[in-house]
Amino acid sequence: MASTTLTSGTRLRGTVRVPGDKSISHRALLFGAIAEGETQIEGLLPAEDPLSTAACLRAMGVEVSAIEAGQPVLVRGVGLDGLQEPAQVLDCGNSGTTMRLMLGLLAGRSGRHFVLDGDSSLRRRPMARVAKPLGQMGASIHGRQDGNLAPLAIQGRQLQGAVIRTPVASAQVKSALLLAGLSAEGPTTVIEPALSRDHSERMLRAFGADLVSESQASGGPRVLITPGARLQGQRVVVPGDISSAAFWLVAGLLVPGAELLLENVGLNPSRTGILEVLEAMGAPLEILNERLVAGEPVGDLRVSPAPLKAFSIGGELIPRLVDEIPILAVAALAAEGTSVIRDAEELRVKETDRLAVMARQLRAMGAELEETSDGLVIPGGQQLHGASVDSETDHRVAMSLAVAALVARGSTNIARAEAAAVSYPNFWDDLSRLQAG
Repeated sequence: MASTTLTSGTRLRGTVRVPGDKSISHRALLFGAIAEGETQIEGLLPAEDPLSTAACLRAMGVEVSAIEAGQPVLVRGVGLDGLQEPAQVLDCGNSGTTMRLMLGLLAGRSGRHFVLDGDSSLRRRPMARVAKPLGQMGASIHGRQDGNLAPLAIQGRQLQGAVIRTPVASAQVKSALLLAGLSAEGPTTVIEPALSRDHSERMLRAFGADLVSESQASGGPRVLITPGARLQGQRVVVPGDISSAAFWLVAGLLVPGAELLLENVGLNPSRTGILEVLEAMGAPLEILNERLVAGEPVGDLRVSPAPLKAFSIGGELIPRLVDEIPILAVAALAAEGTSVIRDAEELRVKETDRLAVMARQLRAMGAELEETSDGLVIPGGQQLHGASVDSETDHRVAMSLAVAALVARGSTNIARAEAAAVSYPNFWDDLSRLQAG
């Protein structure tokens, strides 16, 4: 699919089950690989990024069964020190999560050498935010721009536990340090400026790691991991990704006559900032059938159209909805009042500079908005018009533009629409089905 054309005026009704959570899918593969015994993963996201993680693990001697929609994935763990030195460069594709978590996983593999690389987009994304704190533990990581850009070479060595204060609240940085801490000499403490996603902490504990977290600790949220525990393979059920559900939530609020039920959505408190913002905007969201699945809270979400009020977000809320900011920008255009997004400079180093890309593409549809150094200022009450726009190869931009197209006057052509497959392989099929519902 090079491009797709959407026209407003169609209805949007039905039930949708969004793909498995991408963050949890990566971690289930990685933790299963270094555990002892077999890990069975149900609902794993069969998209490009987790496939990159699986391919890297296979290259290091881990047995990972075929990843296909609707089929469980089996990982035969090799233990904490069982990863083999690969015969080739480990290709992380377009997946920043794969590369950053692999840095932590491999830095402590004494006597083995690894090289991580990726596509042209990934080679532009900063890795020093992981490489430098790993260096405090004794890691040897080298690459372009003093270890900031891939390709990255890792010489595995015995790491030392440390107390590390991260400059940004990032689940990827935290997870890489926890993975390194599993085999370091002495405990490792990670202290964040704000709480980031806690999927790694929840899952590592389930696999048997000796890990304690304090989300309300003075000085910032902290996690302490003590090496020595042997991880054991588990059965993991991956809930639906709330970041993927966010597109349907906003579409259900904006498209006249929409009636949507989103099933099996992960409701981890470190990820539900999007729900808090939408509810503050006046969205009548219903959470149904709440339950716990493999330690993760899950529920169904019902949404229908409603007038929205502007929002202002920043600070500690941003890490809990950072991936949802592109679609929140679309919601802001329809709200009453002016919405403000700040402290979101992290979006400039995602698959694209999402602040710049969303501003550029929404302006092509007639929007008026201000791009700041760390966010956006978006006046509401605006009517978009159909236009030719471009995902610029970013999956979340592609799906955000699709929702914008549904409420714009006329037809919109989205170039490089296939980018959605990075996190949501069936997005366009689901959209067509809901339009016909």
